[in-house]
Amino acid sequence: MTNRIQNEYIPDYVTPPGETLQDILNTISMAKSELADRIGRTPKFIIDIIKHGATITPTTAMELEKALGTPASFWNNRERRYRESLAKQEERKRLRNYSGWLKEFPLNEMIKAGWIKRYKDKTDLADELLKFFRVASPAQWERLWCSLDATYRKSKAFASKPQACSVWLRKGEIEAQGISCRSYDKNTFLSALSKIRVLTRTAPEHFEHQTIKLCSESGVAVVFTQSIKGAPVYGATRWLAPEKAMIQLSVRGKWEDLLWFTFFHEAGHILQHGKKEVFIEDNENQTEKENEANHFASNFLIPNSAWQKFLSLKDFRSVAAVNAFSERLGVSPAIVVGRLQHEGRIPHTHLNGLRRRFAIKTG
Repeated sequence: MTNRIQNEYIPDYVTPPGETLQDILNTISMAKSELADRIGRTPKFIIDIIKHGATITPTTAMELEKALGTPASFWNNRERRYRESLAKQEERKRLRNYSGWLKEFPLNEMIKAGWIKRYKDKTDLADELLKFFRVASPAQWERLWCSLDATYRKSKAFASKPQACSVWLRKGEIEAQGISCRSYDKNTFLSALSKIRVLTRTAPEHFEHQTIKLCSESGVAVVFTQSIKGAPVYGATRWLAPEKAMIQLSVRGKWEDLLWFTFFHEAGHILQHGKKEVFIEDNENQTEKENEANHFASNFLIPNSAWQKFLSLKDFRSVAAVNAFSERLGVSPAIVVGRLQHEGRIPHTHLNGLRRRFAIKTG
């Protein structure tokens, strides 16, 4: 991560190749008309290059090489640099119009997190943000992330905070693309989930690496992404390719039971729902498919038959009972506490000593 302000020098202007051509003619005392005769062109053709910046084509470059002894590659490179210079000038004019668009994004947080570089010039900052999203303009960002038919808009959180949510989702996408995965296999993924269920009893420095590894071997990229201001989402599921799924989890100050429930909830989406669908988790989603994913997570972590048997115990609200039950199941006691709290069987202030907060380091 770096917050260093970028001060790279970029020349404002590259002179046209015609000026170099005039300098060479002056040096060798050759008139424009003579050069025109030597390459079979009209004097006007030479004047247009020198005075009006007409393009030196590869064919003309080879003709100049023969008449002047200057390599064609020299003229081709000179022409290319000049045209690139003109294009950059036009691009910077265009970028200067995007200052209003920039204000909608949590730029300071992105810079502090090292997701984008810091620039004093708003033009450079606009260019950096477009590169982050891999789009050419705000209009393209709008089309990809906020169009009426975009699947992201199914999330109320995204609809109300599209800029911040798109930043968080894009960062997860970048991280997931860097994870090499085997082709997705449902049975391998289910096997991985059983192993990860046991990992809920371990510390973050152990389960994070193992979870990512186990899921990648089944075709699922798991990323833990720092939450971002203005993005009230804590999980997402997408398919990056027909054989590669992605689970993205927010981890800032996350209670372990909430983190694990979200993970298995997202896994439920992968197992039960379509590859063209995108699921973004916030506190507003109450759809049938979200309920199906909730049901999957609840029963995978704690099978209903075992849960009912546990609830029949007189002392199920005690620390000892929770610890004994979670140990028999092979899950973190926090998962048991979280479910008891969620179902209203104990207050949200009760048994929190069995729950940990995670602070997973993210990229």
